[in-house]
Amino acid sequence: MSQFKDLVDRRRLLTDLVGRKQELDVLLEILKPGGPLVVHVNGIAGIGKSTLLDGFAQQARATGATVIRLDCGTVEPTEAGLLAELAVATGGSPGSLQEVAVRLGQVGARVIVALDTYEVFRLMDSWLRQNFVPFLPDNVRVILCGREEPVTAWLLAPGWQGLFKTLRLGSLDQQSALEFLSQAGIPAAEARQLEGICHGHPLALTLAAALKASDATNAMSAGVGQRVVEELSRLYVADIPPQTRRIVEAASVLRRVTVPLVAALLTDLSPQDAYERIRALPFVQTDRDGLRLHDTVREVIAATLRAENPQKYREYRRAGYRQIRSELRTAVPSGLWRCTADLLYVLENPVVREAFFPCGGQEYVVEQAHARDAEQILEIVDRHETSQMAAALGQWLTRAPETFAVARDPRGTVAGFYCAFDPSRWPVGFQREDPVSRTWLEHLDRQPLPRTQGALFLRRWLAAETGEAPSAVQAACFLDLKRKYLELRPNLRRVYLVLQDLAPYAAVFRTLEFQVLSGSSWPSSAHGYSTAMLDFGPSSVDGWLARLVAAELGVEDQGILDCAARELVLKDGRVSLSKLEFGVIEYLQRHAGQAVSRAALLENVWGQSYDGGSNVVDVVIRALRKKLADRAFLVETVQGVGYRWRRESSAPAA
Repeated sequence: MSQFKDLVDRRRLLTDLVGRKQELDVLLEILKPGGPLVVHVNGIAGIGKSTLLDGFAQQARATGATVIRLDCGTVEPTEAGLLAELAVATGGSPGSLQEVAVRLGQVGARVIVALDTYEVFRLMDSWLRQNFVPFLPDNVRVILCGREEPVTAWLLAPGWQGLFKTLRLGSLDQQSALEFLSQAGIPAAEARQLEGICHGHPLALTLAAALKASDATNAMSAGVGQRVVEELSRLYVADIPPQTRRIVEAASVLRRVTVPLVAALLTDLSPQDAYERIRALPFVQTDRDGLRLHDTVREVIAATLRAENPQKYREYRRAGYRQIRSELRTAVPSGLWRCTADLLYVLENPVVREAFFPCGGQEYVVEQAHARDAEQILEIVDRHETSQMAAALGQWLTRAPETFAVARDPRGTVAGFYCAFDPSRWPVGFQREDPVSRTWLEHLDRQPLPRTQGALFLRRWLAAETGEAPSAVQAACFLDLKRKYLELRPNLRRVYLVLQDLAPYAAVFRTLEFQVLSGSSWPSSAHGYSTAMLDFGPSSVDGWLARLVAAELGVEDQGILDCAARELVLKDGRVSLSKLEFGVIEYLQRHAGQAVSRAALLENVWGQSYDGGSNVVDVVIRALRKKLADRAFLVETVQGVGYRWRRESSAPAA
């Protein structure tokens, strides 16, 4: 059976690679002595990038090469995330960049690391170019495959000339498109008609070939112009059986499809049968994390469902959120990113979505500042800061230059910068010399964090032309900061920042839960600056994202806790919670179904400043149960250990 399947897969791949011989030959040059070190394959959605990569991998392996292919959509966009995936792929142990690079060189005479869906890996582009690729052994090459064209730094940075090659995929020519349709079993007359409408776009040709001939012919007679893929997607979904159509519509709100997620969205169907129905569709890809609908098709189906049945669209998203939130609570570290990415997909807030999964081209490259950048950074500071604030930033640049990152334009000029750091890594005395970081340290003294959690100080960001105001430079800097968020989670608890003008950010701050700080010894009004803080909560970045999704969908976490308002939502109304009560219930819910010790609650809720007895936990638990009233059973006592949050589904019968 497996030999027959392999034969079918090879024949299907040959059909899919029709018209791509020239592009395949270009890609295969990476295997030759003197070939490029990195090849960047790019093209619009559905143009056949992944299929070309399939063909390359097959031929490369036939020559004895080792191909390690990763889908960037399943890899956490951090240094640790990529290195962990490569360690698993090479059969090695997790380690440093140097250790993983050595292991890569040992798994074959010629090794290719292929990163597919590279457009979602934008956070890692500078690190790959500056750190990862230069460390690779001589026998290792890299292929980057995504929608966006490469940033100019790959082409213009010193030392890269001749080592980097870009391959842009376009549509198939007429002859190749007709051959594609012919091999798919489409009669010649109909193939000519469809070719004239699909304009050689591989995904459009695939969808057209999958449609019934009469439906396709009738639908195409009116012409669809540039929206051919969208129209064909709608036609295809309308043509499949009603039950399968319903399953596809539900799946369109998800980043990936798994049996548990399908079960959560479609409670009256067999989740395994639904999963198999989706897997059989021509625009669905299988990977280790489940099934993925092609982005273009998924977006069309989701948009249509949202327009035609907004209530059902919202119900699916709510059900998906609840399942993802449940999986997030029990996720092991290696699976944390998949749940985070799933949450980000359910979240439609453009500010947050764009911050983690940016769309469109990348005008600026953000990277670690070099000594030669100091003069340009200081010029930007002097242009936009008061003398006192400029002097403080100058001290950071002189004494801690590694806290600075710069945004470069296509010419390599510094167009802006940001300064950010973990306060626990720098001497307190030095930080107290700066009026801004001193204010934040004072806030941490008044409201200390648990030992296991820390803060990030975003000391400043400025663009050369627009200062702190919203701009493309600022967006590039904020995008790079999200990589720090992911690197520091689940230990990152707070982010502090400083602004001259709060007005442009007021609405965003409210949505993202930032609080303007007051009551410090630093007279901010005298300097014209304000400081703000975002507390992610005990569940760090993932808990914060879950709260944003819950607020957007109008659902309460676990049905009774409104995290944004810090209130219980009970049948008789809302009940306010104290800081400790909220911290305890939020932590217990994060570990729903697990026994949580009193020591763990003391450490993670009370924090490192508390040195009293553990009986204070019992006091807060009693207060919580009183406020929970008839839902008090949700907080269970675990004899000899502590407490456990009981899942709603396991609640006793009334």
